[in-house]
Amino acid sequence: MNLQSIHRNRAGGPRARRVQTAALCAVAVAALVGGCGSGGDARPNHAAAGQPDVRQTTSPSPSGSVRLNEDQAARKALVPAAKVTADKAAATAVAEVPDSTLLSVELKRRASGSSPSPSATGSPSPTASPRTGQPVWVAEVSKKDGTASTVRIDAESGDVIRSRTDPGQDADEKAERASWITKIKQTPEQVAKAATDRKKGTITSMELDDADSGDVIWSVEVVSTDDWNKSTLDIDATTGEVLSEDVDRD
Repeated sequence: MNLQSIHRNRAGGPRARRVQTAALCAVAVAALVGGCGSGGDARPNHAAAGQPDVRQTTSPSPSGSVRLNEDQAARKALVPAAKVTADKAAATAVAEVPDSTLLSVELKRRASGSSPSPSATGSPSPTASPRTGQPVWVAEVSKKDGTASTVRIDAESGDVIRSRTDPGQDADEKAERASWITKIKQTPEQVAKAATDRKKGTITSMELDDADSGDVIWSVEVVSTDDWNKSTLDIDATTGEVLSEDVDRD
């Protein structure tokens, strides 16, 4: 009998089979012990070693903070800096230009290079000291004939920074603005309340526009200070009804 034959016989003999059977039994016992008391959930039994059984779960970052995108971060930096609300800024703008009606008001940061100029009354507030990055309300108001003026207001103090009426305004645009004014029944204060009653947050923009139906609407932007998302609400300028709501999470 050659060596290869002897090797095959030993590998398939009774002793070899007993060794293999014992090994399989050991594996089976280990599996049973590891899964015992877990209902088939094979995990280490830390309680047997006097340690609490802890499951690994996905959790927020240690700081609990949410990562903001660029627009959300910009809103977070700007909105709390404004101490004057949109409706108060609107009232200031309308008072600055006698017999005028608000067309729009928007919260912005003052760009570098812009300089203050006298208001329409010729007597700007002595405390108005515009600076780069300062939060400002930029409002547009219109006379009954549609002549528009732009009023810039310090969003921290409420003082008028600048008021300007451009000469040579387009006749068609003036006619459109004059038509809008005759249809407005809701004041900026009423529109602001309707918007924030529907969506909690801070108003950063109110703008008069016309709908496809020909009705005049207020388009109002509200920023939530919980997540710094922006919602746009269309409100009927005659009835005050909220017509639509769109949330911008970008």
